[in-house]
Amino acid sequence: MTLKKAALYVRVSTLHQIDKDSLPFQRQELKNYAKYALGIEDFEIFEDAGYSAKNTDRPEYQKMMRRIRAGEFTHMIVLKIDRISRNLKDFSEMYEELKDYKITFVSKNEQFDTSTAMGEAMLKIILVFAELERKITAERVFAIMLSRAEKGLWNGATVPIGFVWSEEEKFPVADPEEAKVVQYVYNLYEQLRSTLKVAYRLNEEGVKTKRGGQWTAKTVRDILRNPFYIGTYRYNMRESEGSRRLKDEKEWVVVENNHPITVSKEQFKRVNQLLSDNYRGLTDVQRADIHKHIFSKMLYCGKCNALLTSGLDSARKDGYRPSRYTCVTAGRSKRCSNYVSDIIIGPFVFNYMSNLIRLQERITPKHSTRDMERALLRGNSFIDAVGIDNDALKETYFALTHGMPGHEYSLAADNDNIVPNLEIERLQKEIAKYGKALTRLEDLYLFGEEGISQKDYIFKKRDLQERLEEIEVDLNALQQKSEENMSDAFIDNAQHFLITKEMQQARHVDHRELSDVVGREALSDFVHTAIDNIVILDKRVQSITFKNGITHTFAYKSLLKSESVASTRMLFRKYEDAVLTYLKENGPASRAILQKTTNLSRHGIYALLSELMKRQLVVKTGQSTLTRYHYNEKTT
Repeated sequence: MTLKKAALYVRVSTLHQIDKDSLPFQRQELKNYAKYALGIEDFEIFEDAGYSAKNTDRPEYQKMMRRIRAGEFTHMIVLKIDRISRNLKDFSEMYEELKDYKITFVSKNEQFDTSTAMGEAMLKIILVFAELERKITAERVFAIMLSRAEKGLWNGATVPIGFVWSEEEKFPVADPEEAKVVQYVYNLYEQLRSTLKVAYRLNEEGVKTKRGGQWTAKTVRDILRNPFYIGTYRYNMRESEGSRRLKDEKEWVVVENNHPITVSKEQFKRVNQLLSDNYRGLTDVQRADIHKHIFSKMLYCGKCNALLTSGLDSARKDGYRPSRYTCVTAGRSKRCSNYVSDIIIGPFVFNYMSNLIRLQERITPKHSTRDMERALLRGNSFIDAVGIDNDALKETYFALTHGMPGHEYSLAADNDNIVPNLEIERLQKEIAKYGKALTRLEDLYLFGEEGISQKDYIFKKRDLQERLEEIEVDLNALQQKSEENMSDAFIDNAQHFLITKEMQQARHVDHRELSDVVGREALSDFVHTAIDNIVILDKRVQSITFKNGITHTFAYKSLLKSESVASTRMLFRKYEDAVLTYLKENGPASRAILQKTTNLSRHGIYALLSELMKRQLVVKTGQSTLTRYHYNEKTT
């Protein structure tokens, strides 16, 4: 006979609920019902105090469901079904899940349990009426709010910068000091014509936002687009609170000349015309810089070693046109299909260089090459990277730390000849070493007592004979090279470039924002000063060769032929942060973009998005090719 164990769930909407629905009352009622009506002695109580039933985002409820999924209970018992949810969709999903786990649902007051057909039918009928009551109440409240808005009355929202709430007026009124900031923002935009440049200037000057935080392009744009500053009050614009999806304009409530203005209507019109022109890419500044390709003449094909040609990719919805780099053999007899876009290569290269710049300021002789590798691959741009070639890490470590005790670290050694000479000596030793490695590698990986790491095996597994030939080529080239060093030019140019301080301070560098601030030409000059060439394979950065001859080669998960498929739950934990971070920073995105961001398969990204939507972290809008996934702000 199967032992019975019940999960007793109690909830009240407020901490001051009337006695008949209080937590102590519910607890005692459910204990008695479990013991004397159902004969269940083993039970556990889950309590949520002060949570409404509009959704299931409640801590104890979620804890209970996790333990139900783990198979700890045979029954779920509540006083009334509205203790669980008044939302038919939420309750139906929960009930279907209970059925999957063969859990009996019991509601004491309605006197039914789902172990019988009649009990299951009555449950669904009652829930339909519970949701109907909730919707009728919501419609009444919404009608009252619309009526208030049409009269120009405040219905509650975040008070914009430039205004403060007035208890006397029951409406936001102008704040003289904040109003000066708003006017300054409008004036700056007319001068700089870039929301990102305005944000940078405000942050440099120490101007604070409404909440005392940092300015971003979005916070600037929100101010410039907000007609509240010219006396216009708008309500009922969006599908729901926090949503970006707009309703039909016929449903909007717009009251003009509702309150005193803080910005002239003429300036508001000029600024918004500039914003619209920028959105469509019509400004002279954009036209002058749009044909500059950041990575021109430095990208090489990892399949056929050909130079990738540069061109403009199709325009995105916001008017941005990234560069597209395509193998020159595409369309010829070889039919090489290798290509990459700024959207993919930009985040990788600039975040890698940013990590390298920060590393050279912090590394000490006490750090290991493993510490250095973790620092270089920190961030979502490298989520699918296994690691960096060990030999390259050792070279870089030497370049960063050799001969400079007690001084600030830079990428230069005391003697400019040390790094090239060391490289020549190392390459000569490697020629002998790789000959022996050819016969030992497979036995070491498969049968060695200690074995070697997965990352090391990826690199060593490659065609070692081809590596020997590459070493010979590198050796000859290095002997002919002038004694140039990455350090001085790299850091000097970096410091000049760091007008935005992004490369040095931000944990994540947005190359599009950098491009808006300093232009593509400045970005291109910076990259070409530090990097000699980049090899691209399968839309990924296979290697980066710096000006001092050091090549950083990267390994990715997909290179493992025997790579096992992780469980779905492991996949969610591994990639969900990358998806949520991307949506928070970049706004709504298509499945294809999120798939590129994570390097997941089509099936994998759909499975991940389905799980995130189920947990209400992500919401979906649109259909077919217009489908977009949004970060759910309500969860924060």
